[in-house]
Amino acid sequence: MRHKISALKKLSRNLWWSWDTEAKELFKELSPLLWERVNHNPVELLHHISNDELQARLDCEFSEKLESVTKRFEEYLATQDTWAAKHAPSLTEKTVAYFSAEFGIHESVRIYSGGLGVLSGDHIKSASDLGLNFVGVTLFYKEGYFLQSLNREGWQTEEYPLQYPESLPLEKVTDSEGKDLIISLDIAQSEVFAQAWFLNVGRARLYLLDTNIPANESHYRDICSRVYGGDQNMRINQEIVLGIGGVKLLRTLGINPVVYHMNEGHSAFLIIELLAAELAKGKEFEEAKANVKEQCVFTTHTPVAAGHDRFSRDMMHYSLDKYLNKTGIAFDDFMRTGSEDQSNLHGLFTMTVLALNLSRTANGVSKLHGEVSREMWQHIYAVDSPGDVPIGHITNGVHTASWNSGRTDKFWRQYTDNLETLTASPDAASEIVAKVTDEELWSLRYRLKRNLIDFIYRYLSNQLFHQHAYTVYLEDESSKSSKNPLSPDVLTIGFARRFATYKRAPLIFSDIERLTRLVNHPTMPVQIIFAGKAHPHDDAGKHYIQQIVEHTRLPQFKGKIIFLENYNLGVAKRMISGVDVWLNNPIRPMEASGTSGQKTALHGGLNFSIPDGWWPEAYNGENGWSIGSGEQLDNHQDQDRHDAAKLYDVLENQIIPTFYDRNVNNIPVKWLKKVRNAITTIGPVYNTHRMVKDYTLQYYLKD
Repeated sequence: MRHKISALKKLSRNLWWSWDTEAKELFKELSPLLWERVNHNPVELLHHISNDELQARLDCEFSEKLESVTKRFEEYLATQDTWAAKHAPSLTEKTVAYFSAEFGIHESVRIYSGGLGVLSGDHIKSASDLGLNFVGVTLFYKEGYFLQSLNREGWQTEEYPLQYPESLPLEKVTDSEGKDLIISLDIAQSEVFAQAWFLNVGRARLYLLDTNIPANESHYRDICSRVYGGDQNMRINQEIVLGIGGVKLLRTLGINPVVYHMNEGHSAFLIIELLAAELAKGKEFEEAKANVKEQCVFTTHTPVAAGHDRFSRDMMHYSLDKYLNKTGIAFDDFMRTGSEDQSNLHGLFTMTVLALNLSRTANGVSKLHGEVSREMWQHIYAVDSPGDVPIGHITNGVHTASWNSGRTDKFWRQYTDNLETLTASPDAASEIVAKVTDEELWSLRYRLKRNLIDFIYRYLSNQLFHQHAYTVYLEDESSKSSKNPLSPDVLTIGFARRFATYKRAPLIFSDIERLTRLVNHPTMPVQIIFAGKAHPHDDAGKHYIQQIVEHTRLPQFKGKIIFLENYNLGVAKRMISGVDVWLNNPIRPMEASGTSGQKTALHGGLNFSIPDGWWPEAYNGENGWSIGSGEQLDNHQDQDRHDAAKLYDVLENQIIPTFYDRNVNNIPVKWLKKVRNAITTIGPVYNTHRMVKDYTLQYYLKD
C-alpha cells in the first residue's frame, strides 16, 4: 500500500498530470471541495490528507484508477519512440534551452501574467510530448502575478499572496554534496546570489531562479517577487538574473545547450554571458559575436514599438559596468549591440535589437506579425525593403490536451483511441468528425454550456460576497427582474484576455441601444461573459474593466452580461469550453498572434474576430466570422466606429440567425456545419505540436 501512496505523491510532483484527464480526476476524487479550495494543486491537496486516509481510500476501484494512471505516466516518461527520435534525433541528446520571463503551465503555479506565459507553458508541454531534450529557464516569483478583485465601484484592486515552495511541485536544485546550488552574478556594484528550483513538466524540466535568500541585500531579495513588478530598475535586474543568471545556472549544472531560444527580449542578456564565455576562450570580439549568434534563436511577440524593453545608457552603465569590466567587454561595444542608431551610442539600449543582432534566426508569431516585425525593424538592417529583413514567422498554437475539458476529452475518445489523431491533419480530423451525429455534437455543446453556467453561479456567489453585493444580487434573482438569466439555451459570447487598451474590451458596448435589443430579443437573445486583468499600472485598462462592470449592472443587462473577476488559467478553461462564440476585437495589427480563440475549436466553439494575429491565416469563411476585412483607418475614433458597426452587423445578421435557425428536431444544422469546419481546419494546424515541430525543423536544427 505504501508504494501506491508514493506513486500518488510522485504523480503530484510532475505537471504531466495537468494535461491528463484521468490524473486530474484522480486527485479531484480524493476531495472535490478541497480540490477547488487549493486551486487544483495536488501537492497542497495531499498536505491536507493523511496517509491513514489515503490508505483507507485506496480500495479496489480507486487503486485500479491509480494503477492505470501511473502505468500511463511511467510509459510516457520511458518511451523512446517519439517524434523527435524519428525527425530530430540529435535533439533527444543535445539540449534546447528555452528562456521566458513567464510560464503559464497551470493555474496553481502563479509564475505567469498572460498570453506570453501561456504560450511558454504550452511550448514546454509539447516539447515534452514530442521527445525533445528540453529545459526551460525562468524566475520563481514568490508573489507571482496578482489576484484580482473588484470593489463596489468595479475598480480593480490587486493582492499578492505569497507562494510557498513546499506547497508546489518544486524541487530545490542541489550540488553534488546535496547542498543548495547557489550562483552569483554582478548587478551594479553588488554581488547578487540566486538559488534555483525546478519543476518537472513531463519529460522536460523548468528551472526557476530565486534571489530571495539571506545572502543578498534586502532590496536584491525582492528581484523575483512579482511577475513584471516594479520600476525600470527592477525590470533590468530581473532580466539580468534571467539572462545572465540562467546561462550561469545551466553551465553550473553541466548543461551545454545546442541552442538558446529567447522567447521575447526579456532574456536577451543571456547573450552577454555567452559573449563572455567566448572571450574567455581567447576569441576576438567580432569572432565571439559570430559564435554566439550561431547558438541563439529569437521570437518576438510585440508588434508595438513602445512594448519593447529599452534602457537608458546611464541605467545600462550603472547596472552592468562592473560585470562588463570583469568580462573584458568594452561598454561602447556592448551598447552598439543593442542600439537602434549606430551613430548615437548615447541613446536607448533596446533588448529586442540585442536579440535580433545576435541570433541566427528570428521570427514573429503569425504571418501578419512577421510582416509587421519586418517593417518595424527594417531600420536596423542594411536592406532596401521590409521583405529583405531576416525575420520570419511561426504561427503560435495551443497545447490541445491542456485545453480540453474532461467532458470534451471523454467525448472525442468515443470516436478515436488516440486524441492526437484529431489534431494530426485536417483529413484525419474530418474522418473522426464524420462519425459524430449532429445530435451528439449538440448534446456536447449543451453539457459544456451547463458546466460553464453552473461554474459561473458558484463563482459569482464568491465574487459578489467579496464585493458586499451578495444580498442585492439574491434579491434581484428572487424577484425575477431578469427575464433571461444565464441559460444554455441562449447564444453565449465570451471575451476574456489581458485588458490592454488595444484589445478594446468595451467595443461591443459602442451602441447601447442596439446591444440592448440584441441581448433582450424575445426569441433570439444573447448573453455575454467577460473576464480579464489589467496591468497594475494600466489605469486605462482598469477603466475599461470598470466600464464593463457598470454596464453589467444596468437593468437591461443584469444577469445577462457578466464580468468574472480574477481571471486565470482555470477560469479560461471553463470559458473557452462553454461559450458558443469567442470574441476578439483588437486594433489591427496590434495582436501579434492571440491564441485564446484557438482553444475553443475542439469544444465546438466558433471564433468571431478582427482579421488580426492568427485569424487571417485560419479564417476560410465557413469556420467562424470576421469583423471586417482588415480595413485600417488613420483615426482611432473612426476605426472604433467602423469596427463596431461591422461587429454589430455580423452579429445581428449572420451569427444570431444562424444559431437560432433550427430543424424539426431543434438542431442548428447550419451552425454545426461551421463547428465541424472549425474543428477540422483549426485544431490540426493551430496547436503547439505543429508549432514546436516547426521551430525544431526550421530553427533548432542547423543546416
